[in-house]
Amino acid sequence: MRDKAAIAGIGMTTLTRESGRTELELAVEASRLALADARLEAEAIDAVLSYHMNDSAPVVQVSRALRIEKLGWHNDITGGGTQAASILGDAAMLISAGLARNVLVYRALNGRSGRRMNTVSTGPQERFTVPYGMAGPIPMFALAAQRYLHETALTEEHLHAVVAQSRDNAAANPRALRRDPLSLRDYLARPYVCSPLRTVDCCQETDGACALVIRDARLAPDAPRIHSVVRGGGPGCSSMDRSPDVSAIFSGYVAPMLWEASGMGPEDVDVALLYDAYSWLVPRQLEDFGLVARADLGEFLLKRRHATVNPHGGLLSEGYVHGLNNVAQAVRELRAGRRTALVTGFGGSYGSAALLTR
Repeated sequence: MRDKAAIAGIGMTTLTRESGRTELELAVEASRLALADARLEAEAIDAVLSYHMNDSAPVVQVSRALRIEKLGWHNDITGGGTQAASILGDAAMLISAGLARNVLVYRALNGRSGRRMNTVSTGPQERFTVPYGMAGPIPMFALAAQRYLHETALTEEHLHAVVAQSRDNAAANPRALRRDPLSLRDYLARPYVCSPLRTVDCCQETDGACALVIRDARLAPDAPRIHSVVRGGGPGCSSMDRSPDVSAIFSGYVAPMLWEASGMGPEDVDVALLYDAYSWLVPRQLEDFGLVARADLGEFLLKRRHATVNPHGGLLSEGYVHGLNNVAQAVRELRAGRRTALVTGFGGSYGSAALLTR
């Protein structure tokens, strides 16, 4: 499927903490903006894909609202950030297989005013973990972060460098919810959610939607191409009871897969859109994808050499649309002259990664 599909249109709603609108309304607005950006009518869409965690509008409802009369392949994929990159592969496979020519992809949620990801703990696993303080994702990833910081000798100053650079990058982004600079003193004054993660080390809970129009590359020859996509994982920090390394995340598993599948290497990447649900995931992914050696991480971060990571502010500062807003930014970067963008999606020890090219 390499280079068979191109991202011809992107659309986003305003990101807020209280949209006052339904997920359906948000999804339809973002989809219409993406269609307009691609200069395409809704009737040309022959496949619709989305991902959700029981917090979104189904693809059939969105398609009906857009007046897509003949709906072809469609799927509501269960999952969160792990799908942010791999859903590009799903769309590209449909196009490569001849099942679709124009695919609409969207993610919509009221992640702040509606169902809040970081306060929801349901399912059989939580009956065992809640008594020990492991309620929801933050305590689990904080435990993994503590181990990673210990092994790499990174400190709170390095985490501050990640968050502060995210804010600096977002300063010129009118879509971003967090644009104020963050000094080390202010960072250290922020309360912990779960040590070593402070409130500003965690991605935002956001209301909003993002959509993409992915086309047969022959129909959009000037649009950024979906070069390679991989998905996978192993026994890492989302399955700590079976993990030899609680700090291991998806990138350690999918990075070798991505370089093998693409025929490319870290030296080819000139902009990285990394899934920054928590600040420590930035150095972890930089290391795993071979962009920075572990021994060099500390100096790299303190000298702010990671300024090209998430140039829009990422999930920490722009907003949280489960990573699809990072894909939209990758398209903007490629349109502006970048040649190869790395995009990642995170779900603990499993996830996805994609290379987009101009």
